[in-house]
Amino acid sequence: MAIGAMLTSFTLLALVTLVIGLSSVGGQVIIPFAADLALPRQRGRVIARVMSGLLLGVLLSRTVSGLVAQAASWRTVYWTAAALLVAMALVLRKVLPEEAVRQRVTYWSLVVGSFSLLLNERELRRRAWFGGLAFAGFSAMWTTLSFHLSGAPFHYSIAVIGLFGLFGVAGVLAANVAGHHADQQRTQRTTVASALLFAAAFAILWFGRHSFWAMALGIMVLDAGMHGMQISNQSIIYSLVTNARSQVTSAYMVCCFTGASVGSYAAGQLYAAYGWGGVCSLGVAIGLGLLGPALWWRSPRPAA
Repeated sequence: MAIGAMLTSFTLLALVTLVIGLSSVGGQVIIPFAADLALPRQRGRVIARVMSGLLLGVLLSRTVSGLVAQAASWRTVYWTAAALLVAMALVLRKVLPEEAVRQRVTYWSLVVGSFSLLLNERELRRRAWFGGLAFAGFSAMWTTLSFHLSGAPFHYSIAVIGLFGLFGVAGVLAANVAGHHADQQRTQRTTVASALLFAAAFAILWFGRHSFWAMALGIMVLDAGMHGMQISNQSIIYSLVTNARSQVTSAYMVCCFTGASVGSYAAGQLYAAYGWGGVCSLGVAIGLGLLGPALWWRSPRPAA
């Protein structure tokens, strides 16, 4: 982050951004760690709380970075992030409990093991499908939202567009509900409801594309669907192979971030060709791609 703040070359900044992306795995390490520490009957709620913090950070970072960039510059955003990361590292070193000594495994074995789990665990593949599509829809909306809001009829500034991230905070409530249902072994119901929210959100964003309040509602509905889907997915996958949760996380999140990348790229292409309507059409299709399997596939109950 600190190096990125000092660069003047776009090519070097792109390379540094790649490094930042490759090293931004702290959240995905903490989630299985929290699942290991939690009691089985409370695992859904624990995962919900950790995921709430993670997704809140994703959403509020847009708001904060927009305000900071508007008031100072984009470089200040990078400097601020660097300082916060140092502070967080010091806090985590102080508060995280010690882990039991584990068998040492090579990096290559971990990578191979993650993909082996994906091949051998049918339910992991199913949940990876849900996660990949959910991230694709989520990224498609947030990637192009700033384009839509900066044009007619809104013409909003960077700071105002960043404030739209606050509407996504309402989705945290969905995470707590999903966590409760996971502990009550009702993940199937939550998955179906989350898929319906995805499709409904993009329909709202299309029909209300010229309305501030409709756009805000669509964002809240989409984030509720995203939170619900993620908590349901992770509550199930962490009960599949209890002694390899980090590998399960790796396999699952590779699929999620692949979906996010494809969703962002597709949304950019569709927005350039068809505008906001093209992005919303993609989102509705993703919602239906979630809903069909959610109704058809029957997931095993998480371990009690």
